[in-house]
Amino acid sequence: TVGTQTDYRDGEAQTDPYSPEYIVPSGSVPELLTLATLTWGRGLPAGLAEVEMIERAREKRAWEATLPSMDSASQIAKRRKMMDDMERKEWAFREKEIEKLQEVRLEVLKKLLQRREKNQNELDAKRLDDHWQNHQKAKEEKMKKIQHDCALMLRKLIAKRKNVMGKLERRDIIKEYTDFASQTYAPLSRIGYFPDNHSERYVVKNIYLSTFAGLCELEASLPDSVTQVKIKAPKPKYTTTETGYIKRSARLEVELAQVHQ
Repeated sequence: TVGTQTDYRDGEAQTDPYSPEYIVPSGSVPELLTLATLTWGRGLPAGLAEVEMIERAREKRAWEATLPSMDSASQIAKRRKMMDDMERKEWAFREKEIEKLQEVRLEVLKKLLQRREKNQNELDAKRLDDHWQNHQKAKEEKMKKIQHDCALMLRKLIAKRKNVMGKLERRDIIKEYTDFASQTYAPLSRIGYFPDNHSERYVVKNIYLSTFAGLCELEASLPDSVTQVKIKAPKPKYTTTETGYIKRSARLEVELAQVHQ
């Protein structure tokens, strides 16, 4: 009543089917011995081709039983004629088998050629796609460069057309300080100004920060509220009302504590 499934099934561990020993009685030729050349994987289990071979062997044995005896010249001539006819039939059958085998090989060759052609077409398509992608990338880079050069030339033309007549303009200090992109806030290095130069002048130098005595004096000048921390203990929350009832918030806190625990 209990079904079990092991790691190794009988079907997975099964070897070739067992063929027991046999003894042939004298004077008898069993038909089964004609299939002794068939083994598991080579003819067994029997298919359509093996069945046709068995039927052909039976017909040949029946034909051999009908051969005339060799006791007279006429019987010998008749026997030779029958054997020649059978030999022609055998050769015709063999030619048909060879033609079938050639057709099968031709079909296999066609499939191999089609597969190779398909793989070659896929490879060619991939190469063309990669080539097209490279051309597209080069085209986009070229268009970006053209757009960048166009914007640069437009800015130059706009700057040049601001003062077409070449008139001298007075400096507008208010305009320079209201525009955060002007030379006052963001000077350019091409006009001889380098923002990183003389950066040490912005460093804070103070006796209170550079010497130990200055630090002690600075610490002594600070009030006690800065150096000494005062902590006030929190007052306990009242969980009951004046009439002696427990508050709703206290009950919720107890339930939350139980859930958390």
